Amino acid sequence: MRKQIMFVIFALIVTIPCSAKGIEPLDALKVPVDQVLGILQDPQYQDAARKDAQREKIWETIRQAFDFEIMAKLALARNWKKFTVPQRKEFTGLFAELLESTYVDKIQGGYEEEKILYLGQKMVSDSKARVTTKMLRSGVDTPIVYSMLKRNDVWKVYDVKIEGVSLIKNYRTQFSNILAQDSPVQLIERLKHKIELQKKNRTAKD
Repeated sequence: MRKQIMFVIFALIVTIPCSAKGIEPLDALKVPVDQVLGILQDPQYQDAARKDAQREKIWETIRQAFDFEIMAKLALARNWKKFTVPQRKEFTGLFAELLESTYVDKIQGGYEEEKILYLGQKMVSDSKARVTTKMLRSGVDTPIVYSMLKRNDVWKVYDVKIEGVSLIKNYRTQFSNILAQDSPVQLIERLKHKIELQKKNRTAKD
C-alpha cells in the first residue's frame, strides 16, 4: 500500500492545471508531464547537494496542480465550521505543507520511469470532472481516478482515488477522530509538530 500511495503522489505531481478555455480536464492532466519528468531526470539534481533545489522545484510544480483550499475544506468536512477564518487559512497552509513533507521525499527517491495511461474523462458538471488513468510500474497496473474542479478557468485536482481509496477521505477520517477529542487549535499544533518532526528526520538523513 505504501508503494501504491507513492504511485498516486507521483501521478499527482505530473498533473498541472492549464487554462480551461478550450481544454478538456483530461488534456489538462496530460500537457505538463514532460515538465515534471524533466525535473526528476535532470542530471544537475543527481548531486546530493542539489536535492533541496530539486525538491523545491518539484513542490513549485505541485502547488500549481492542487486546489488546497477545497482539499482542506473537504478533509475537515463538517468540522470546517469549528474553525475561525484565520484558523482555516492556517490549517490550509499546514495541510499543503504536510502533503509536501510526507510525499516529496518518496517522489525523489522512488521514481522508476513510471508511465501513465489516460483512459477517459467524465464531466460531473460544467465545473467538475473525473479523469480515469492507469499507472504502469514494474509490470503493475494501478488505476487512479482524479477528481478535478474548474475555478477561475483553471482545472485543478481536489481528490485522488487509488483502487477506490480516496486521499481526502483518508485524511478526513484522521482529522475527524482527532477533532472528536481535541480543538481546532490542538489539531493545528499537531500538524505543526508532525511537519517539524519530518523536517528533522529529513535533515538527519542528509
